[in-house]
Amino acid sequence: MLAWEAARNALKCVLEAVQGESITIICDLEREEIGKAFGEGALALGLWTRIICLETPKKFRREVPEKLTEVFTGQKSDMYINLLRGIREETPFRIKLIHLETRGKRSRLGHCPGVTLDMLTEGALALSAEEHMRMQIFARKLIHRLGQTIKVDVSSPSGTNLSFNTVGRPFFTDTLLDWNNLTWMNLPTGEVIVAPVEDSLEGRLVCDMAIGGIGPIENPVELKVKNGVVKEIYSTDKSVLIQLEKTLATDEWANIAGEFAFGINPKARFIEEFLESEKIVGTIHFAFGNNVHMPSGKNPSKNHIDLLISKPSVKITGSKGEQITIMKSGKFQI
Repeated sequence: MLAWEAARNALKCVLEAVQGESITIICDLEREEIGKAFGEGALALGLWTRIICLETPKKFRREVPEKLTEVFTGQKSDMYINLLRGIREETPFRIKLIHLETRGKRSRLGHCPGVTLDMLTEGALALSAEEHMRMQIFARKLIHRLGQTIKVDVSSPSGTNLSFNTVGRPFFTDTLLDWNNLTWMNLPTGEVIVAPVEDSLEGRLVCDMAIGGIGPIENPVELKVKNGVVKEIYSTDKSVLIQLEKTLATDEWANIAGEFAFGINPKARFIEEFLESEKIVGTIHFAFGNNVHMPSGKNPSKNHIDLLISKPSVKITGSKGEQITIMKSGKFQI
């Protein structure tokens, strides 16, 4: 698929772009080619289009550059697209940028940390309008099945054995725009997500695939969680262990449960960039840290880190005590 066609399809099918609306595309200089593809896709839809390229700094960005804060003081765009590098150290910067773009809930946002050009040509963003629709239909069916869930139990061959509550926490999908909240979603899309009750996550989490901002891992990482808080971390890979410990110590909320999600994108590949890997069908991931953009989420951390798990089994308990197997060894049971 041509990159601009994939970008056009994402803008139309996910952000529901309409001719005559405005869009601002913010990209790192090293992502300029992707920015141009989104620009071409936006122009093909008849959008008023602006592209802002950011110089890549020698050090990690922590604050939003003044060049961008000035953009948000005037008339806000109907849509924003962030095409940024996905390094772990810049997560706080990206969270601050998201808050500025979605403040007042008047703008839609497609946020793409770690996006690569081949995601648009052959990966999880290389979707036709029909493929977007099929994924959205499956997401609706899965959310319907999860509708009365109050508890979730997760296990995996690598040793994960966790449970958490979802009372008052609705499942939602990033494949469809929520016009009631008008927040944001990652591009590529491909998740069904919930914000767990923050203090309810209990058990052992074994990440055997990849970690957000770090990438694929060679050796599993084990986290012991109690009352939603990471209490212990184990890994034979000292580099990964140090990076994860540092991220989870960003602030007092960074090591508290923030997200649980199913991957549902049939074109998602296991690659270096977590942005795509977390959408792989048959995987699930947990995140610790910020979730205030999610329905009923209460974790205000300045950070957010995801951990990807293969071949999970997921069972839910409904409001009337009924138990349903949603996924068995990475295979959906619906």
